[in-house]
Amino acid sequence: MAQQVIKEVVKEERSLGDLFSELAGETGTLVRQEVALAQAELTQKATKIGKNVGYLVVGGAVAYAALLALLTALIIGLGTLIGYGFSALIVGIVVAIAAVILIMSALNTLKNSDITPKQTVETIKEDAKWLKDQVS
Repeated sequence: MAQQVIKEVVKEERSLGDLFSELAGETGTLVRQEVALAQAELTQKATKIGKNVGYLVVGGAVAYAALLALLTALIIGLGTLIGYGFSALIVGIVVAIAAVILIMSALNTLKNSDITPKQTVETIKEDAKWLKDQVS
């Protein structure tokens, strides 16, 4: 018990300069940790988005090849009934409408992607409150 009282007295006897020095050191460490957290969080989210964009590109290329083969077969099949020119026009219009729908859907999904480092923002708010309490 006596040792605890001595420790408390020693803590109370620290100078204001020592306290500010300690606070500055802890604040620097805190800022470095927050930057590292933000970097890790953004890297994780960017990796996930990049990977999915890559899958989108590869899937699009494969689908494009299949689509060309199917469209050719459709144009030839319709061409025997209504003529090749009209069948190519009809198929082209239908494909253009489908393309617009797909592009708009993909753009809306990408616009709604959230890359904000939410955990980092929350801990920075907590750290700012802590720092304010330490200075007060």
